[in-house]
Amino acid sequence: MADKENCSRLTRAAAKRANASVAAAERRPAKRKRVALAELPKLSNALSDSSSPNLVISKSKLKSKKGGKAGDVNVGRDESDDPQLCPNYALDIYRYLRSMEVEAKRRPMAGYIERSQTDVNPNMRGILVDWLVEVAEEYKLVSDTLYLTVSYIDRYLSFNSVSRQKLQLIGVSAMLIASKYEEISPPHVEDFCYITDNTYTKRQVVEMESDILKFLNFEMGNPTVKTFLRRFLKAGHEDGEYPSLLLEFMGSYLGELSLLDYKCVQFLPSVVAASAVFVARFTISQENPPWSKKLRQCTGYKVSELKECIHLIHDLQMNRRGSNLVAVREKYKQHRFKFVSSMVPPPVIPATFLEDFGAQVL
Repeated sequence: MADKENCSRLTRAAAKRANASVAAAERRPAKRKRVALAELPKLSNALSDSSSPNLVISKSKLKSKKGGKAGDVNVGRDESDDPQLCPNYALDIYRYLRSMEVEAKRRPMAGYIERSQTDVNPNMRGILVDWLVEVAEEYKLVSDTLYLTVSYIDRYLSFNSVSRQKLQLIGVSAMLIASKYEEISPPHVEDFCYITDNTYTKRQVVEMESDILKFLNFEMGNPTVKTFLRRFLKAGHEDGEYPSLLLEFMGSYLGELSLLDYKCVQFLPSVVAASAVFVARFTISQENPPWSKKLRQCTGYKVSELKECIHLIHDLQMNRRGSNLVAVREKYKQHRFKFVSSMVPPPVIPATFLEDFGAQVL
């Protein structure tokens, strides 16, 4: 009898706990079913939720304050509206980059071939850089990698006398270092051996890579022409007066042309970048002076301070210099770059465009 009473009490207690569990489960919200990505419904551009009407976002809300089209992030927007441009820190960053580019350890020596090299001449250097442009295209490397590569080469050659047989080895080893610094998926050592038709072994490339890194003291970051071009081209856009994409491609084309010419080594990267923007604007439109008050404020350069470099880049563009080096011209003759290398500017830049008062009256 006692056993039956105990069993009855246990049964009632178990039933009570079961009822409590069911009640708690009913109070808890139902778990959301996990759905595979492939099974998710395709949503329109307007996000909606029938249970949350406040989450509807129409295309009209995406328009910019100044009347830009939906989706056009940069249409009608000032730099101060774009958080990616770090407007609160942009000026400090620019000043820091300008201070970096003048540091002796980050600069090649002007006239280094005449001073340091006995078996290498400017023409050999130009041929090497022209070939590296093709290598960068072959492996789809970003332009920053190419600029850094040439910077490493010039700095290394400034203080290390080498034979012409090692020049290509220095080139691929420098590009290997730059690729590791800039690329998400850099080419392997074997790729650079292959591209030289296995002229150099893997061990030779790795040893030269080590030599260059030791020379650089493992400080691989360095402001280049491309670093300053990004900033200057935005200022050179002038609120739509110059087509932004065309100006960007033209500036990039002229910047890469400057890499080929040994005489451009004497100029700071910011000077070359500013001069490239000047010539790019002159090529696109010859009606107005290419240098403006906005560009002068942004770059910190008067047009008279850029005159020598401007003439040099203009000569390169007109094929008066480096006519046998065609890789950059062929690269920018493609549709994806709007054929900018086929655009020919006037043979002479008007003297009035190179006078400082021309920028002041704008």
